[in-house]
Amino acid sequence: MESGIAFIGFGEAAMALVGGAPHARAYDVKTDAVATRAAKLADYGRHGVDAATSAQEALQQAEAVLCLVTADQALLAAREGAGLLPAGALWLDMNSVAPDTKRAAASAIEAAGGRYVDVAILAPVLPQRLAVPLLVSGPHAEAGAACLRAIGFTNVRTIDGGIGKASAIKMIRSVMVKGLEALTAEWILAAEAAGIREEAVAALNASWPGTDWAAKADYNLERMMVHGLRRAAEMEEVVKTLDALGTGSAMTRGTVERQRALGTLALPAPAMLDDKLALLLGDNKEAA
Repeated sequence: MESGIAFIGFGEAAMALVGGAPHARAYDVKTDAVATRAAKLADYGRHGVDAATSAQEALQQAEAVLCLVTADQALLAAREGAGLLPAGALWLDMNSVAPDTKRAAASAIEAAGGRYVDVAILAPVLPQRLAVPLLVSGPHAEAGAACLRAIGFTNVRTIDGGIGKASAIKMIRSVMVKGLEALTAEWILAAEAAGIREEAVAALNASWPGTDWAAKADYNLERMMVHGLRRAAEMEEVVKTLDALGTGSAMTRGTVERQRALGTLALPAPAMLDDKLALLLGDNKEAA
């Protein structure tokens, strides 16, 4: 089945997960731009996938498509890909978007004769790669799960419920996961600016025995500095999820702002926490 696998979107997540499907075809919009074409072609070659010059080329013989784009492009990718899919092909939507967004994408895929599968990735893809936990829902969940296992994924679980059920679990999980990232950044930047970082870390370590809050802050800052814009787009989908439920989204709206603020700086993430804080609080005090 490997020759019938296509990737739409070939960023960090796709590159981490492609190991089970060598010689798959992949297409990423960055291939179209002169500024990013060479780097993207190198990504394809390094991971052993065939570079497609268009979505049409990537999808024309696909039996299954793993869609891994940014959250704000997920619906557009489904709508553009729908008419290019062979009849009966699986569209495995692995993007972090709201249930309503996935249902809209499913409508486009199903109307064109494809089979849409809601897939939620429930942990960072690195370092777990093909062992990352996946949750699958929708009318084609069993077929989608079987396909994912055939590719090499080892931690796949289906859940009863329609399209959007897996996504809802992912989105509501992100309230805490990405929210804690943003809150940790706000806390550690303030502690550093006030000159009380060691005391602030010690106080939290005492309140949560077994947790190293300095290490947690270091990791969370790295994720936000590198992926803040992508996380902000995901959290906007979380806001949509919460607003549709009517439960309120005030805290998550703050998470969007904090994730975007760090991501927009486009700064490298140094290896050490001291250096991250110095960089963020040096020439970029507006991040604090």
